[in-house]
Amino acid sequence: MEESTLSLLLAAVALAVGILAFLRTYREKAPAPVHDFNSIPLRLQAFERLVILCERISLPNLISRVNQPDMSARDMQFMLIENIKQEFEYNASQQIYVSQTAWDSVRNLRDQTLLIINSISKTLPADARAHDLNKGLLEAIMNQENAALHTYTLNLLNEEAKKIM
Repeated sequence: MEESTLSLLLAAVALAVGILAFLRTYREKAPAPVHDFNSIPLRLQAFERLVILCERISLPNLISRVNQPDMSARDMQFMLIENIKQEFEYNASQQIYVSQTAWDSVRNLRDQTLLIINSISKTLPADARAHDLNKGLLEAIMNQENAALHTYTLNLLNEEAKKIM
């Protein structure tokens, strides 16, 4: 074989390898599909809303927001429970943007808060006033772990949000 033919053959092989390498690189760096979008702002907004939810359903904040001195304890119990349910339902869609652990923690905080309200309400006499229920609730959270659960949930939400920022 002549030297010029061998050079031409080698050039053709090199060109073919170069084209294959280019095509492989192009395929790997293909543009993202149209349905792929940056969800970070939506996820951060979800964490913000869940932190606000946790703050709004914490018993001290809830009591100060809902309290009406002329109410019976049973009416106050109903108002507190309904307020928690409404807040939770309003923010339930945020669960698709956070981890299962974060969502379970928020749901557990809601359930524990409802349990405390119902437990304290059962201990009161039928003629008890809202003030009696509020006092019992505030004493209960000072002596129980609901405040710790509230803190744990907020810390978990904050840590997860910081990971995506």
